[in-house]
Order: sequence, then structure tokens, then C-alpha cells
Amino acid sequence: MLSIARSELIQIFRNRLVLVTSLVMPMVVSGFFIYQHEGFAAIGSLGYIAAIMMFTVGAFGLYTTVVTTLASRRQNLFLKRLRSTAASDSEIISGLILPVTVIALVQVAVIMTALAAVTGWPDNVLLLAAAVLSMMIMMLGLGLATAGVTNSPEHAQVTTLPVSLGAIAVASWVGITGTEELAMLKRLLPGGSATELAVNAWNGGVPFTDSLLLLGPTLGWVVVAVALASRIFRWEPRR
Repeated sequence: MLSIARSELIQIFRNRLVLVTSLVMPMVVSGFFIYQHEGFAAIGSLGYIAAIMMFTVGAFGLYTTVVTTLASRRQNLFLKRLRSTAASDSEIISGLILPVTVIALVQVAVIMTALAAVTGWPDNVLLLAAAVLSMMIMMLGLGLATAGVTNSPEHAQVTTLPVSLGAIAVASWVGITGTEELAMLKRLLPGGSATELAVNAWNGGVPFTDSLLLLGPTLGWVVVAVALASRIFRWEPRR
């Protein structure tokens, strides 16, 4: 698995499109939010800013890159060749998505630290970490599922739009309006509970145990995404 991950990391830094998508764009967008934090905090809150930046990395850095990577490796038959080695299916997939996952985690850590340095530390760092991890696991699962219906890296530019833009839209809706109204709907949508968890973690004012219950819907989406991926993921190009 580590040898696959090492090879994939090299490919990421050689591919300009992936490099811009997974590294440059999320950092630029997050930098803009931090620079304009006072204006955005007036619309939502500091927790809202943290949630939006978290999902910017998760949607455009992690999710989109996972789909593009798997579609590309399937198209050039690299996935098929890997299956002829001693590596198991889980080791192959883990090796391919490990580098971009680590990169995304580092990005979120840097971004959140920068926001904290400018505005002050969040109320509960551990709760914020739980929000970040649950969001990333969900986006990884959705990425595996989307890769199953994505025929090529070019096709990924279309197939990833509904989830990536949808996640940002849900995060904005929940972060700005809160969950006083339509709470159940907002929490059940992909990213809704993770957004509320991030907002609670940063702003405080909500009991710890109540916030932890918000992990349920996000992990539920992980189960759904993995179940879909197991049914529709393909190791060879579609004919």
C-alpha cells in the first residue's frame, strides 16, 4: 500500500490540473475567507467560516481529486494492472487515496490554525477535529461512489459538480440560517450535520454530548456511499 501511495504522491505533483484543484484553489479560497472574516462573520459566525473552509478543502481538494484519480487510473488500465499484484483491493484503493487524504488533512489543519491565529481559538478543538474527520470520511465515501459512474478524468469535471457544489450549498445554508427551523432536513442532508458540528465546536454554547449526536447523520452517509461504491465501482474501463 505504501509503495502505491508513494507513486500516487509523485503523480499528484506532476499533474498540474490535480495540483491546482487539490492544493492551490482550496488554499486561495480559504485565504480569502480568513482575510474577509469580519464580513463573513457578520453574515453567519466564525463557526460558519470554519465550516465553509473545511468543506472547500473536502469538496474541491479531497472529493474531486479522489474521483479524478480513480477515473484516470481506471482509464489507463493502472487499476487492472494493480489487481494482478499481491495487493488486495482495499490496499490498492487505500494506497491511491492516501496521499490526497493526508494533504487535505494538513491543509485543514493549517487553515484552521490560521483562522484561530486571526480570530482566537475555537471553543472545543476536539469537537472541531471530530467534525473535520467525519466530513472527510463522508467525502471519501462519496468520492468512491462517484468514481463508479465516472468514465474518465474529463468526465469527472461533470460528475463531481452535484456533490461538491451541493455540499458547499448545504454548509452555507446551515451555517448562515442555523437549525432552529427545518432542523431534521438540514441535518440529514450531506454535510448538514458536519457543518452544525463545526459551528458548535467553534462558537460553543451547545452541550458536548448533544453535539456528538450530530456525528450520526454524517456517518450514515458514509455507510450509504460505501454501499453504493461496492455495487457500482468498476476496475476496468466501461465499454
